[in-house]
Amino acid sequence: MKSPFNLKQFVIITLLVSIWINISEVFRYFVLVMPRVKSFFQYQSGIADMNMGIFSIWGLWDTLLTAVLVFVFWLFARSFGNTHTSVWGAGIFVWMAVFVIFWVATANMGLSEWSILLITLPLSLLEMLVGAWIAYRLYKRVDKR
Repeated sequence: MKSPFNLKQFVIITLLVSIWINISEVFRYFVLVMPRVKSFFQYQSGIADMNMGIFSIWGLWDTLLTAVLVFVFWLFARSFGNTHTSVWGAGIFVWMAVFVIFWVATANMGLSEWSILLITLPLSLLEMLVGAWIAYRLYKRVDKR
């Protein structure tokens, strides 16, 4: 990638990648995480419930997560080229900085079972790698112009 940072490209690519990130996050949460969290806190009411306010915040979280992933991918691509190495590097870096820290801290504080990491960590890694791959493809298309 030879072109300098372009805010318009970044925003467009972030919005396109966020479609995947939002779908992946919603699926993982509602199908796999929420039932386990509710079971873990079975005697607490209101745990893991979803309403429009929380769903809106979640959308902002996913967009911020996507922006971080796309920016880190751009940094990797500037350093190592727009290659699969950048996909792996950015995906794994963001995964470790966000998901590994979050889920290990959550389990360590007793806010979830350690076994949930066997579900959340591999799926979130896949989410980040696919998101970085989508950014790779979109930047490749932009660079050809």
